[in-house]
Order: sequence, then structure tokens, then C-alpha cells
Amino acid sequence: MKFFYKLITYLFYPFSHLYLILRLLKKKENPERYKEKLSKIKAQRGEGFLIWFHVASVGEAMSILPLIENCINDEKINKILLTSVTLSSGTILEKRYKENKKVMHQFLPLDIPIFTNKFLNHWKPNLSIFIDSEIWPNLISQISNKKISLLLINARITEKSFKRWNLLLPFAKTIFQKFDLCIASNKETESFLKILGAKNVKNFGNLKFYQNKTNLEYKLDFSFLSKIEKRKIWCAASTHETEEQLCAEAHLKIKKVYNNVLTIIIPRHIERTKKISEELSKLNLKVVLYSNFNQIDNSTDILIVDSYGESLKFYNILKYVFVGKSLVKSLIKNSGQNPIEPARLGCKIFHGPNVSNFIEIYKYLNTLEITKKINNAEELSLSLVEEFKNNKAKNEEIALKIQNYGQSIFNNVIIELKKYIDVYR
Repeated sequence: MKFFYKLITYLFYPFSHLYLILRLLKKKENPERYKEKLSKIKAQRGEGFLIWFHVASVGEAMSILPLIENCINDEKINKILLTSVTLSSGTILEKRYKENKKVMHQFLPLDIPIFTNKFLNHWKPNLSIFIDSEIWPNLISQISNKKISLLLINARITEKSFKRWNLLLPFAKTIFQKFDLCIASNKETESFLKILGAKNVKNFGNLKFYQNKTNLEYKLDFSFLSKIEKRKIWCAASTHETEEQLCAEAHLKIKKVYNNVLTIIIPRHIERTKKISEELSKLNLKVVLYSNFNQIDNSTDILIVDSYGESLKFYNILKYVFVGKSLVKSLIKNSGQNPIEPARLGCKIFHGPNVSNFIEIYKYLNTLEITKKINNAEELSLSLVEEFKNNKAKNEEIALKIQNYGQSIFNNVIIELKKYIDVYR
């Protein structure tokens, strides 16, 4: 299977540039930097110890910010290379670290041996760290061949992904055994990794539970806050198709009790923003995009956040958050979005019955009594009306428990990381 995978990627090689052009036309690539995925690299490596972190999505990028900050302060580390796949994650990382000379961002090349080999020969990382579920067979094989230490941190393998890998178990074992260390984010993943051939697996918990000052720096503009300070506010985060309609229905029901209610929707995929706005406007709701927040007034019903990386700013001021991908029947086998970020900031979490991707996390949050399952717009609206009526402050005690839990996870991950950094000194 390894041979066939490699063969397929070689056959794809002549079409790789065309593939990226098509993605560029769909606005899924950076027009100035998409060639980085072809290993056309402009930045220089520099001298000294280079640690390389790779993420795919926004959530993964946000989860490793504390790790990056820790590495920035480590004098043994001279350079930090960050790679990502998606346009949104690249935008966030580039924006955050563009002024830091120790940190560089680059898009990961396509998993074609010609590109990955060129990438590794240019950057020559001393330590490679993949986050979550990023598995690229050609790249991983070359990292191993070059005797570069390779770690998988906050690893998450869903049951769906495991079943696919298990069908190709001999191939999977040739890949997963190349990781020097795998730190699982939950017990299920720990078990899956061992079956798939990972030779050194540890489990401290999900790194996303950790929160440091980095995450608390995210604050909303004062002029925006002044426009909404007297409103009854709740948020629907990481929503998928059909869930925005449900949230709009809940909004209309709440409005019969609290006329000053404001619903904030943060869709999982912001390219759907225009469509969502058009659909909700048909319900005679006044919809405003966050990029045009100067248009907000007391008659605004729905605020749609149309840019990535803004969620924490809203969780900092909110008390109630509905977490999406939990009421979409078509996604029942791959359901749920991670509720850690709003829970970590003391928000009460509402969710649908379908959360298969984050069962262990929800079990932990349920023990803290900060989650509630709802099945439809009626239940969601009644629950929120009750919350608005009680008007309780954020649960700081629960937030502290999560903070301490996350701190323990982070400390253990750092201890493991240091072992691979110190070995070079």
C-alpha cells in the first residue's frame, strides 16, 4: 500500500500546480503564497536549533499558541517554524507572529516526495511536531529517513478515521511506528494509536483545556461593546448548515419574552456567511456582519462573525454558547465541535444530542454541570429564557477547575517536549 500511495502522489505531481490554481480561484489559497505548497521557499532557515510545529486548521493553531510562547522564551531554541494547511490557520499564525523574528510561518507542501524532500532539505528541523490528526505518509517517511525526531501532540483519532486506517493496518503501522512519541488527547485515541502501531503513547488529556495570558489578550473593540452592552446576548458557535436556521427560530421565540435579545452566530465556515445572511433576512430579521459592526443598533437581531480567529473575543464577554455540528442529522456519524474554549472561559454550553467526536470532553464538562443537551429550537429558546431570567454571573469556580486541569496537562506536555530539546545540548 505504501508503494501505491507513493505512486499516486508521483502521478499527481504534473497536475499539482493546476490543482492549486483551481483552489486559488475558489479563494481557498493565498494568491501571494500558494506556491509554498510547491516548496518554493523564500525565507531563510538561519543557524541554530529549529523546532517545527505543524497544524491544519484554526482550532489546532489556537491550541498550540501556549506551546509556541513557551518555545519563544526558551533560549535553547533559535528558530520556530510553523506550518499549516488551511488559509484561515495560516492567516492567524502569520498575523500573530509577523513581528517576531524567531518565528516563521509557511504553508506545508503537498505530500509529494519531490516537494517534501525539498522542504526538509531547506529547513532541516531538529525536532518535528505534528498536532492533532495530521498524518502525511510521504513526509513522515522522509522525516524518519533523515533521523529527525517526530512527535504527535494532542493526537485525536476519531472512530471513523480509525476504521479507515484499520482497513489498511499494515500500511498504518509503517506510518505510526515512525513517531518517536504520541501524546493522545483522550483515552479512545490512546487505544487507537497503540493498535495502529505507535510505539510510545502517553495520555495527559486534551491540551486545549490549557489557557494562558495569550488567550486572554483577545478583546473586542470598545466602540463595539458600547453598542451591545445593554442587550441580552447569546452565541451559536461553529454552526453548520441548518443550524443557523434553528438558531434564528430560537431567537424569534426568545424575542417574544426579551425584545432586546441579540444572537451572535459564528459559523464554522465563514465562506457561508453571505448565504446565511440572506436566509435569515428572509425571516424578517435584521442581520449585520461583524466586519460592518458600525451598522449595529438596537434593532439588530443577528450578528454574524465573518472572520476567523474572533471566537475567544466573544467567549470572554458571553455567558451562554450553543456549540454546533450537534444538531445536523446528516453528520451524526461525524458530529460535534470542541466545546472547550467557551467552557474554559466560564460559559454555559448548550449542544445537540450528536457529539460523537468529543464524547470524553463532554463527559468531563458534564461532571462540572456546565452543559445542557437540547434537541430543537423550542428547547434551546426555553433554556436561554430561563438563563436570562436568572441572570447568574459566570461560574468562576468552574473556570478555575478547568484552568488547573489544563495547567497540569500543559506542564506534562512541556516536560516531554524538553526531553527532545535538551538531547541536542
